[in-house]
Amino acid sequence: MNNKKIKQMLLDSGIYIVLALLILSIIVKEPTFLALHNLKNILMQSSVRMILALGVAGIIVTQGTDLSAGRQVGLGAVIAGSLLQKTGVTTKVYPNLETLNPLLVILIVVVIGALVGFFNGIIVAKLNVVPFVTTMGTMTIVYGINSLYYEYIGNRPVASFDQSYTDVVGFINLGGIGIPKLIIYALISIVFMWVLWNKTVFGKNLFAVGGNPEAATVSGVNVVTTLVLVYVLSGMMYGVGGFLEAARVGSVTNNMGFMYEMDAIGACVIGGVSFSGGVGKISGVVLGVIIFTVINYGLTYIGVNPYWQYIIKGLIIIFAVTIDMLKYKKGR
Repeated sequence: MNNKKIKQMLLDSGIYIVLALLILSIIVKEPTFLALHNLKNILMQSSVRMILALGVAGIIVTQGTDLSAGRQVGLGAVIAGSLLQKTGVTTKVYPNLETLNPLLVILIVVVIGALVGFFNGIIVAKLNVVPFVTTMGTMTIVYGINSLYYEYIGNRPVASFDQSYTDVVGFINLGGIGIPKLIIYALISIVFMWVLWNKTVFGKNLFAVGGNPEAATVSGVNVVTTLVLVYVLSGMMYGVGGFLEAARVGSVTNNMGFMYEMDAIGACVIGGVSFSGGVGKISGVVLGVIIFTVINYGLTYIGVNPYWQYIIKGLIIIFAVTIDMLKYKKGR
C-alpha cells in the first residue's frame, strides 16, 4: 500500500483501531469481561444512552450540538421519581397524592422535554445563536430549575418507587430467558429513528439542512421548522431517557444526568455522525453507543480510577472529532 492509501485507511478506520486496541487490552487484563452476564449488563447500560444518542444525533447532523441533554435527563428523572413513589412510605414527596399511572408521568416528562427543545430550537433557528452557546445556557437553566424543584421536594434522594414504575424496566420472559425491557425500548427507538431519517420527508430535510442550509432554503425546505422539530424531538427523547434512567437506578437526585451528553455526543462522533453536517447513519450511532458503553463498563470492570476514565473518554472524543475534521478538510 502506498502512503496515500495508508492515510486514507487511518482516516476511515483510525478511531476504530484505537478503540479495538483499548477493548482488547481490557480483555487481556480481565478475560472474564467476556462473560455472558457482562454482555447483558452492557446492553442494559447502553439502552438509555442509545435513546439519548439518537436524540442528539439529529442535532449534530444539522451542524449543532446539545450540551443540555444530560441536565434534561436529570430533570425528567427527578420529576418522574417524585410522582411515582409508593403510597404510604415516610419519604414520599407528595404524601396526599395517589401514585400516578406511569404512562401519564412519561407523557408529562416528554412534554417538558419538548418545551425545552422548542426553546433551544427557536433560539438557534430564529435568532441564529450558535447551538453550543444556546444549549450551554439551557444546560445551566435546566439544572437551576431542577435544583429548585429538588430543594422544594425536600433536598434528599428520591427513592422507594412504586412497583408499577420499577416494572417498566423489568424483564420479559421469552422461552425461559429474561430479556431486559430496556433493550426492547432501545430497539424500538432505533427502528423509529431509522424510519424517520430514511423514509420520511423530515429525514430528507434534516440532511439537506445539515449539508447546506442555504441550498436547502432555495430547494423549498423550511429550515426554521426543521431545526425546531429536531430540537423538540431530541428533548422528547431526553425526557424518555430520564424517565427510564430513574427507574433503572432506583434512586434519583438533581445531579443525575451529569456528563451524559458527553457520552451521547462522543458515541455519535465515534459512529460517524459528522459535526460538518449532513452526514450520519443510525447504524453508526448504534455502533458508537455500544463501543462507548463497552469502554465505560470495561474500564470500571478492571478497576480504572473514575477520574482516569474521564481523561480517557475525553481523549477518545477529541481524537474522534479530529479524525472527523480531517475527513471534512480532505473532502473539501
